[in-house]
Amino acid sequence: MAASAAVPPKIRESVGDRIFLAVVYTVLILVVIVVLYPLIFIISSSISSPAAVTSGRVWLWPVDISFKGFKVLFSTHEIISGYANSIFYTAAGTLISVTLTIMIAYPLSRRAFFGRNALMMIITFTMIFSGGLIPTYMVVRELHLIDTRWALLIPNAIWVWQVIIARSFFQSSIPEELLEASEIDGCSDMRFIRSVVLPLSKPIIAVLVLMYAVGQWNSYFDALIYLKSADLFPLQLVLRSIIIQNNSAGAMDAMAMVERQQMAELLKYALIVVATLPVLVIYPFVQRYFVQGMLVGSVKG
Repeated sequence: MAASAAVPPKIRESVGDRIFLAVVYTVLILVVIVVLYPLIFIISSSISSPAAVTSGRVWLWPVDISFKGFKVLFSTHEIISGYANSIFYTAAGTLISVTLTIMIAYPLSRRAFFGRNALMMIITFTMIFSGGLIPTYMVVRELHLIDTRWALLIPNAIWVWQVIIARSFFQSSIPEELLEASEIDGCSDMRFIRSVVLPLSKPIIAVLVLMYAVGQWNSYFDALIYLKSADLFPLQLVLRSIIIQNNSAGAMDAMAMVERQQMAELLKYALIVVATLPVLVIYPFVQRYFVQGMLVGSVKG
């Protein structure tokens, strides 16, 4: 009797609430369809036959399942080399970028740092106005970074938006009183950062790692400008070369030309799957860190 008496009464929803919920669920279902359909279509096209893809018979599920596109891709050693280069650029670039971002964002978050507001204005100014492509290329050339791995790691090592996010996190999560207490105990600045700031900054470090890693993995334009040696190309540049090679048509008969065009169309979808698969696999596990990163530095009531 006591258990049944403790059950709270069920709240009846009004007609307006039911209509509102129905509209919300309908919109969410449409959004899911809009997001999922291109992914399903690309995956289905990548494992369909070339003739089915070019004839437009693939619209949702695979037609005449074939892995010919992936066989062509992974039969070239450039793909493996490109994957290895992209992994290196992503790992090394993320480590350098996160380290430099923390090194510049933490001092800017301390009130005792002289000139921090002026320096922050200068940093923010670079987010709105840049020197341009040609001056940047000339700087990289004068530093002798052309056709080296450093050309993809150093010029864009620090992103202004990430500096702003990290600075806001340090201001709101690392109080000045904690620094003053550590100074009273004789703690040096470097030890305070190593023993106090970094352990308390795991959320923002995770956010920075994810943002820089995704950006570095998808980086394409810098490699196109600064790299000349094929053995240094990241995956995205290798995929571009494969598409160009399959789209270029020399002297051949009509049947061979049709087959080449069909294979080029199939390779486009296979290349998309190969390039985006790592991000698609990792993203569900790190989504909450992205959400947390968007809330860093927000006003707390």
